[in-house]
Amino acid sequence: MIGAGELRKGSAIELDGKTYQIIDFHHIKMGRGSAQVRLKLRDIRNGNTLERSFQANEKFKPVFLEHRPVQYLYSEGELYYFMDNETYEQMILTAEQCGEAIKYFNEQFMLEILTCGGEPITVKLPAAVSLKVIQADPGLKGDTATGGSKAVTLETGLVVQVPLFIEAGNVIKISTRTGEYLEKAG
Repeated sequence: MIGAGELRKGSAIELDGKTYQIIDFHHIKMGRGSAQVRLKLRDIRNGNTLERSFQANEKFKPVFLEHRPVQYLYSEGELYYFMDNETYEQMILTAEQCGEAIKYFNEQFMLEILTCGGEPITVKLPAAVSLKVIQADPGLKGDTATGGSKAVTLETGLVVQVPLFIEAGNVIKISTRTGEYLEKAG
């Protein structure tokens, strides 16, 4: 068991029989009462978030999540297949377990799978990914007073706003946290 003072963002705990990852953590000291801890938690299995307050002296059961480097292989309906880079073992996750990360999967894509007790739970994307632009309308110069942008379609089907100079065939970097264009990659 660990105390509230030992909790950190990103660590995982068991609460009410479910596994949660700590997204945000605030220590609140009341004027006359005891200190409290305000946690923003994300359910690792279904992605739902919740906020709860606890007394600062409360204890939590830690959960250890293993990060396994994997390669995305293919999808079949609602199932997504990955290969562990060290053991060559295949793992299968559902679309629900993968969540919004599906928008960034392409052949040979490298990422991490979080496992708890050997069971795959969810995926963890790198901060940015490079994807090829497959469809881009021509940008019209002089249409804007400032930079300007246009929508392009990437090889995974994701549509993002990019600067006017990006063309079909370009490879661009996209932030997996915000889904926004970062830079031209090649």
